[in-house]
Amino acid sequence: MSKTMNESYDLFVIGGGINGCGIARDAAGRGLSVFLAEKTDFASATSSASTKLIHGGLRYLEYYEFRLVREALKEREVLLNMAPHIIWPMRFILPHHKGLRPAWLLRLGLFMYDHLGGRKLLPATKMVALDRAPYNDGLKSLFTRGFEYSDCWVDDARLVVLTARDAAARGATIRRNTEVIRATRSNGGWEIEVRDSESGQTELVHAKVLVNAAGPWVSHVLQCALGLNSRAHVRLVKGSHIIVPKMFAHDRSFIFQNGDGRIVFAIPYEHDFTLIGTTDVDYQGEPADVSCSDNEIAYLCNAVSEYFSKEVTPDMVVRTYSGVRPLYDDGASEARAATRDYVLELDEGEGKAPLLSVFGGKITTYRRLAEHALEKLEGDLPQAARKHAWTKHSILPGGDFEPGDFNAKVSALKSAYRFLEHDHATRLVRSYGSEAVKILGTAQTADDLGTHIGGDLYSCEVDWLIEQEWAITAEDILWRRSKLGLHLPAEAIGVLERYLSGYFEGNRMAC
Repeated sequence: MSKTMNESYDLFVIGGGINGCGIARDAAGRGLSVFLAEKTDFASATSSASTKLIHGGLRYLEYYEFRLVREALKEREVLLNMAPHIIWPMRFILPHHKGLRPAWLLRLGLFMYDHLGGRKLLPATKMVALDRAPYNDGLKSLFTRGFEYSDCWVDDARLVVLTARDAAARGATIRRNTEVIRATRSNGGWEIEVRDSESGQTELVHAKVLVNAAGPWVSHVLQCALGLNSRAHVRLVKGSHIIVPKMFAHDRSFIFQNGDGRIVFAIPYEHDFTLIGTTDVDYQGEPADVSCSDNEIAYLCNAVSEYFSKEVTPDMVVRTYSGVRPLYDDGASEARAATRDYVLELDEGEGKAPLLSVFGGKITTYRRLAEHALEKLEGDLPQAARKHAWTKHSILPGGDFEPGDFNAKVSALKSAYRFLEHDHATRLVRSYGSEAVKILGTAQTADDLGTHIGGDLYSCEVDWLIEQEWAITAEDILWRRSKLGLHLPAEAIGVLERYLSGYFEGNRMAC
């Protein structure tokens, strides 16, 4: 293996999840030189295993996490304006369960939820009769009243990759399949050795400041790559989800109270499915090996079957996914009570190169986390690059339209490309927003879209994902850049794998 020397950077970020990419984007937008290293694919761990919500965290009010809830509620509409193609409003139905929290407590909590965060775009909470359409669709008849409130849905993995793309567009060096194997303080900065997982080649990178945003691996990076200990500790909590065939026809989501004090969501997913989650289980293993256990599947099935008129059973599950939340260990006795707030630990001193480690956090607050990270590092950054916070009114690639204009964007795309089916046009705008036209180019018919992979996936879209979004494998494309893996038959996946093999082999030969 050979070592090459790279130029020096202001900031080196370890981790290509939402927090790492958010910090890299914010820093690059302030004029800093940034290098981000992700050891596998962007959003390949926790950031693609969420419940796909931009939300304040209604249940966190019970744990008096008012600052976190307020910050998250304020961020909902900021993020909705940043990326209205991959984030959109969603209404949630909370049935009143006579044996659990009383109606007055739910009403009080939702009143606070409506008013803590300066809600402007999202509609307010209202009481609803659950024995009337559309609310009774799917529910047992014994649930007759409840509440409907607002939060937002997000395509979590796409949020990460769009954030990484915007960081790169602003000058950041963004690398996937790049693992940090050693980092040491040297000459007032950091010398970081990284290894390319495909070629095995190593490279030395110098940076003034090091940010450890490795998510579930934050403590591992500190101990193994940096040889350091930390005062803060990460608590690994596993959250699992199950996907079942569609349980109701309307576009609302359900939030169900459970007898153990937890809540479980049931959310419309990918048109034909319902997403159910999540669990909270302390986890001790390797984060990359996380999976949904039979006990978790049974737990989620039982939780929603308490409410749904049709029983949900393990044999109905078409797919599961799990993620490990790297929560800050606040000593809470139960995983469900552990704080979802973030802690930024700065290790520096006279003559010591700064190290910032990120513990905890949630997708909804990633932008504010990034701002706070840059605030903590302000004294260690070049004076010329200390620009003010800028991301609050920014947009992510493809999101340059108003949240209420989504349907108009779909209509405009169908008018420009008359051969597109409505569902295909909708999916393209949902994934790529205004950039969908860049993928379709000058196509006049479906035949102009290139190799037909399967369903409404064509090679022009695959090429875009490779060339613009760092996709390499079929898994990258089918389960992170999209969720087409739920819809395509096995033969289509084979077509995609063969196409990718030919694409990369052709590029190698051309070089």
